Amino acid sequence: MNSTLQFNPAAHQLTGPAGSLAIAPDDKLARRFLMLLEGQCLQENIVTVVQKYGYCRQRYYQLLAAFQHDGLAALQPKKTGPKSNYRRTEQVVRQVLRYIFLDTDASAQVVAQKLRQTHFSISLRSVRRIIADYGLQKKTLRLQPDPERARSQTIRSKHPKARAPGSRRPAQRRAGGASTAGR
Repeated sequence: MNSTLQFNPAAHQLTGPAGSLAIAPDDKLARRFLMLLEGQCLQENIVTVVQKYGYCRQRYYQLLAAFQHDGLAALQPKKTGPKSNYRRTEQVVRQVLRYIFLDTDASAQVVAQKLRQTHFSISLRSVRRIIADYGLQKKTLRLQPDPERARSQTIRSKHPKARAPGSRRPAQRRAGGASTAGR
């Protein structure tokens, strides 16, 4: 019995003797499983299989070992990148909080500078994040504008010749450019 099972990556379809099955283009779990299926069960050349699916040979064997150890769940894509805060460690957070409580007027820039002087590699943005995480950001007091003053400013902006009471009139320039000395 020679049944062929073929996956067409361009059409995202698995085709067999009885029909075809559509695979979602973003379903990495299914694509990885099909790659292992073709490589292990259909006696295909591993190099052609991994090229077809866009992986390297080393990654194929990593996925195969993970599948054999943990099953289908091991083929699920995992989050990449750092697994922990390597810049904002517990010690750095404690130092930021210590500096903030020792000097309540210290800005994030000052705290970041003190940390760098004590050989902690941390950015200003990270210090600001720590301060925000603990709700220690300083509130800035904004004065509410006087409604009468705001109204008079809008009137002045509409009438460019209107001046505030008691202000001097701007000096006018004479045409002709001749100096009028002694006048």
